[in-house]
Amino acid sequence: MEKNLKRMATMHKMQVTGLELFYKQGFYNTSIDDILKQLDLSKGAFYYHFKSKEDFFISILQNLVVRKVYSMLIEPIEGHDNPLDLITNCMEEALQTAEHNENDYGFVLSNFMNEFNGKNPEIMKYLNDTLKIWEVNLVSALQKGKFNGYVDRHVDCEGVASYIISSFLGIRMLMVEGSATALRYRYMQQLKFYFRAIAQKQTA
Repeated sequence: MEKNLKRMATMHKMQVTGLELFYKQGFYNTSIDDILKQLDLSKGAFYYHFKSKEDFFISILQNLVVRKVYSMLIEPIEGHDNPLDLITNCMEEALQTAEHNENDYGFVLSNFMNEFNGKNPEIMKYLNDTLKIWEVNLVSALQKGKFNGYVDRHVDCEGVASYIISSFLGIRMLMVEGSATALRYRYMQQLKFYFRAIAQKQTA
């Protein structure tokens, strides 16, 4: 039991460090030697836990990236309240977190999707599946909003979900090199304007 806990703790530490390096440098620009140096591990210790760098990266996707996307973008919009308000608050918080991150290299999921697109179908499947989970939950929240009278019944929930995802990925990319505070403010103002347009109009 104690041995298993120690092994899990070691793997978690390796994954956290690996994610930091991959996020900063990219997968292909990060070598196993870079990881070993950062962790002060031998190659034997690395290969005891993982078969390859790719296997290591997939474990990071499964254990850290999916959890990060869920806690930041999915869990906050679950519930029966007005989904437009929940999504607005969720986007605002996610962008504020990025704005105050001194080492912001962009949204981790889209960074990896750009890097692996056309290069590694297996890893792209994990990344696309994670994005699909986010999309499905957005669609579900919006449909629930239509049923509960918050979203106009003529709204295309799939289209709105696609717009939210693509606009979020875009603003996160711009915030890396641009004026993050001003970009966040302008984006949120336009998102709120758009949401007012698709909200169910209350009759007097």
